[in-house]
Amino acid sequence: MGIAGCLVFLIWFVSGVVMMYQRMPRLTAEERLARLPALDLSAVHVTPAGAAATAGVTPDRVRVGMLLGRPAYRFESGNRWTTVWADSGQPLGGLSQEQALKIVAAFEPEHHATVAYRGYLEAPDQWLLDGGLPALLPMHRVSLGDSDDTVLYVSERTGEPVMKTTATGRAWGYAGAVLHWTYFTPIRERRELWRYGIIYAALAGCVMCLSGLVVGIWRFSPSKRFRLKRQASHSPYAGLMWWHHYAGLIFGLVSFTWALSGALSLTPWDWTPGTDPTDAEQQIVTGGRLRLDEIERDRLAGATSVLAQSFPVKEVEIQQFRGRPYAMAYRPPTLADAARATNRDVRALLSSQLAIERRIVELGPPPSSAFARFANAEMETLAGALTPGAQPHDAEWLSEYDNYYYDRSGAKPLPVLRLRYDDPDRTWLYLDPTSGALSMRFTSVSRLNRWLYNGLHSFDFPFLYYRRPAWDVVVVLLSLGGIGLTVTTMLPAWRRVRRHVAGTPHTR
Repeated sequence: MGIAGCLVFLIWFVSGVVMMYQRMPRLTAEERLARLPALDLSAVHVTPAGAAATAGVTPDRVRVGMLLGRPAYRFESGNRWTTVWADSGQPLGGLSQEQALKIVAAFEPEHHATVAYRGYLEAPDQWLLDGGLPALLPMHRVSLGDSDDTVLYVSERTGEPVMKTTATGRAWGYAGAVLHWTYFTPIRERRELWRYGIIYAALAGCVMCLSGLVVGIWRFSPSKRFRLKRQASHSPYAGLMWWHHYAGLIFGLVSFTWALSGALSLTPWDWTPGTDPTDAEQQIVTGGRLRLDEIERDRLAGATSVLAQSFPVKEVEIQQFRGRPYAMAYRPPTLADAARATNRDVRALLSSQLAIERRIVELGPPPSSAFARFANAEMETLAGALTPGAQPHDAEWLSEYDNYYYDRSGAKPLPVLRLRYDDPDRTWLYLDPTSGALSMRFTSVSRLNRWLYNGLHSFDFPFLYYRRPAWDVVVVLLSLGGIGLTVTTMLPAWRRVRRHVAGTPHTR
């Protein structure tokens, strides 16, 4: 197992260090918002309800924005996006090469003279394998023709850029996440085969580490009963195996916990329910399915005008809270601020729960004034209804992250209302007043998984996680120890394999 696994472990250790600082390429939510064109609803002639009916969708989310100089509705239904022109009511129906080039030229006007078409994708390539991006296919690939070899991906479903890669980002992506997760396209496309291949490889690594620890402890002599170069020694080994013996005693346990937590990251046998709220809980917060019937053009235009009194509006999202419809918009960041964005989650691109200043307006006659978040009392009234048959034994407003709702880059909005219930699952819920949505859900099992996976794999323990560079020093040193543990086996392993091959008779 050591001969077969040492190279895999070496790849995991090295790529893990890379991932501390570089992840997969992405287009950040901040840059997308910064580069969107200003919203102009003067040409809207179709209501959101009429557009959804024409497209034959029952949307869970509605975004209103611009596309090729025209207003458009973007509907999400069952994780699938559909775009309908708000002036004509006709579905988008795909994009031509010329339209894709025009969209990118408007998105990156500084490169409008050098954009070039790079191909059409109906299946994911290396950078579209996860983060909800496959649901946005098919896509057009467009090069900016700049010194960074930047490529933008334009979705035919939404008519907007959804991924951005550069030559440097792609190189770091391969050196880090692709190697660490074995994220090669032919393998990753077979999701369950890939998933359980990684799980069983990690579990085999656990067995390898534990057996090595047992042998290493058994072969260690506190009384120095071994002789090495005529000197008393704790270890019976010499050369690289001597180094491997001590490296295993020091770093073997951490290597085991990293392999185990890596397997748990893929929720083997679905042992944990995850942290996404249930559909029933979301329905209680929203007051049922999103109802668009009462949202007339004038109401939407009026709400947008109110929002524009706070900042330039580039996109409006129609939301529903406790049965009432609202219009929400983010304050667009500057390109300089967007360049400093540290959220590494590809899935955050189109999220409605970002730690960015926003304003909300109720879509009612007449339009109300804009506000930044729903009132505490409104959020607290949901506590008794979210978990039938159970009441929260603790309700607390958090202005700082706790051990479960947290993010080093500050990408999760604050404050949040944390509700802890006395039901059999010991459920904890986190309600976000800035979006009026249920953000996260933890049970006793998912809280345990948080420590077994995030704690052991990322070392995001409260006493260390936010203390940089202390966290970096600890994780890098442990990774270097793991690298030493694997490297000291590779040369002896190669020699052993070579001897076995040399001793095998050749046959014709």
